[in-house]
Amino acid sequence: MKRAAFKVRVLAALGAAATLGVFTGPAHAQTDTLRKIKDTGTITMGVRDASGAMSFTVRGNQYTGFHVEVCERIVADIQQALKLDKLAVKYQLVTPQNRIALVQNGTVDLECGTTTNNAARQKDVAFAPTLYVEGVRVAVKTASGIASPAQLASKAVAATTGSTAVQQLRKLQREGVTGMSEVLAKDNSEGFLLLESGRVDAFVADGQILATLISRSREPAQYTLLDKVLSVEPIAIMIPKGDAALKTLVDQSVQRLARSGEAASLYAKWFTQPIPPSGQTVGLPANALTQAAWANPSDKPLEAYETK
Repeated sequence: MKRAAFKVRVLAALGAAATLGVFTGPAHAQTDTLRKIKDTGTITMGVRDASGAMSFTVRGNQYTGFHVEVCERIVADIQQALKLDKLAVKYQLVTPQNRIALVQNGTVDLECGTTTNNAARQKDVAFAPTLYVEGVRVAVKTASGIASPAQLASKAVAATTGSTAVQQLRKLQREGVTGMSEVLAKDNSEGFLLLESGRVDAFVADGQILATLISRSREPAQYTLLDKVLSVEPIAIMIPKGDAALKTLVDQSVQRLARSGEAASLYAKWFTQPIPPSGQTVGLPANALTQAAWANPSDKPLEAYETK
């Protein structure tokens, strides 16, 4: 989509929203994100410090990654649509435990980490169209000989608190992988450290997070990422629920990225080429589901992807 045509469509959507009263009156306080952004000249991006190549920090306080760059494109479109000469970006570090609450209470306008869009979360927040379809997988030490999730019985297995990986770990136990000792890490870095130090036998997380952590480890060859995908997860940018004007603008911005090919270029930059801070390559070409998401952008939840 050409940028001029995008601007016309967005301005039309914003005008319609204003007609409906989205920007006016205290009754709409929870759905006035664009008004708040325009009045303050500031937008807040929720970011992660160690979510693989999607959202991470370099040099201590600079946030970057695939989803961070996507959000930067969205911010530029918001600035253009609101006709702001300047739009300051505030970065708010979020965790799996607080990210939804910070979007709900208005602290974060765009959450640009690695959040799975599922039906339960859609009751509390809204999601942009998905640009990356993930698979929850298992990382082990190669020397362990573990080749499948079934071999995790009676093993110590880590997952990050508040992540959907915890649900998959418990699902494995219900399905007969018995005797597992569940170890909850506060974040992804701690989860991998537990594996690295031998305190657990496996770490369950998003595949790209595991692949990135392995690529950054001292000896990547010591680790194996199991082929088995425990669940298919559409990873998407979170925004406040019930904000029709913001939702329209964000959706159109993401759809433009998908259909113009820019999303594919950004993906290649972060997942198939050397990235900071040390120039390692994650080595995860876009899978078929991700490519399908670019061809037909949507905000459908995880449950719509599940197959038996």
